[in-house]
Amino acid sequence: MSAATLPGEGSVSVRLWLDGGEGGMTIRRAEVAARRPRAVAALVGRPAAEAARLAPLLFSLCGTAQGLAVARACEAALGIDANAHETARSLLTDAEALDSHGWQVVVEWPARLGGPPRPTALRDLRSAVSAVPPALYPAGDGLRAGGGVLRPDTAALRDALERMAGWLDAAVFAGPPPMDADDLVRWAGRGGSDAARLAARLLTPDLAGWGGCGVALLSERSPSRFKTMLAGDPSFATNPHYEDAPALTGPLERQADHPLVISVTERFGDGLARLFAARLADLAVLPRRMEAAIAVLRPADPVPADPMPAGPGAGCGVSETARGRLAHWLRLDGDGRLAEARMVAPTDWNFAAAGPLARGLAGADVRDRDDAVERVRLLVAMLDPCVACDIEVHE
Repeated sequence: MSAATLPGEGSVSVRLWLDGGEGGMTIRRAEVAARRPRAVAALVGRPAAEAARLAPLLFSLCGTAQGLAVARACEAALGIDANAHETARSLLTDAEALDSHGWQVVVEWPARLGGPPRPTALRDLRSAVSAVPPALYPAGDGLRAGGGVLRPDTAALRDALERMAGWLDAAVFAGPPPMDADDLVRWAGRGGSDAARLAARLLTPDLAGWGGCGVALLSERSPSRFKTMLAGDPSFATNPHYEDAPALTGPLERQADHPLVISVTERFGDGLARLFAARLADLAVLPRRMEAAIAVLRPADPVPADPMPAGPGAGCGVSETARGRLAHWLRLDGDGRLAEARMVAPTDWNFAAAGPLARGLAGADVRDRDDAVERVRLLVAMLDPCVACDIEVHE
């Protein structure tokens, strides 16, 4: 048995059983199990306003998206209309997503090329990302239910965005982002960044179409639908399903119609190349989307919540993260405290027992045990769990 571990918090375990010999092997069976700390339980029993404040502190990754999902769930349960804050909130989560993608670019992707991680290369990006919240909510209250005191500093936001775009250009694209499969092949061949060198590896014939799972994309965005799914089944968070089947969330679902992803899919099919192209497309789209949001920002005040709610209520809030769609559902008691709280995160979808990773591995060809481990590492990196991944290989 061989084993490998990817850095992170919590764990996803992958167990493979291989058949074959020196001429090549096949993954006869793949078992995937996600064990994520259920920090959401710490919100139960707390007043809605306190739960919204606490949520970003409970989750070490995607704290902004987590906090906003809980705030939106509280707003839905209390009947608060905070739509005036949604453009600012999208900026907050987009900046956080760029930071999360950046970690993959300078830590995980170099490792897949056999090189050392370069976390210090994140310094300039994180400096720009950290400038966004105070340029929107100078009082630091942007994640509260009902929104905070929104006073956009357009000059500061544009400066932060310019620095983010500059980081992307230097650390990822080294020029214009590729727009189709031909562009991607040329860009990879120039090898101007770790991203380009990883693309060159993933575009090789034995890897480009490897790991395709054939799982539907999680197109659902409606909080009301997520409310129905989470409220109706306590086990949904640990075994999520969409229309009675597993689903994939993340960059590929968001960018399935991007010209680069369409072109790469037509040439290489479903697999590692398609997943990687979707990540590049996601990175390329983020600055343009943030620029459009900055252009329409307007000041807004907090929406006060009734300190004595009319009675029990329930609501669901949805946020986007770099890894995919996140949903929090909660039910309040008559005193406005959380009686129940449930969530479903991207890792729950993509690393479900019968989800995209498991489907992509089952029946896939590998050369040997070491090759199996490295291919799993590549596929895990493209799906990007929020926890560590342990890999075991059995013959």
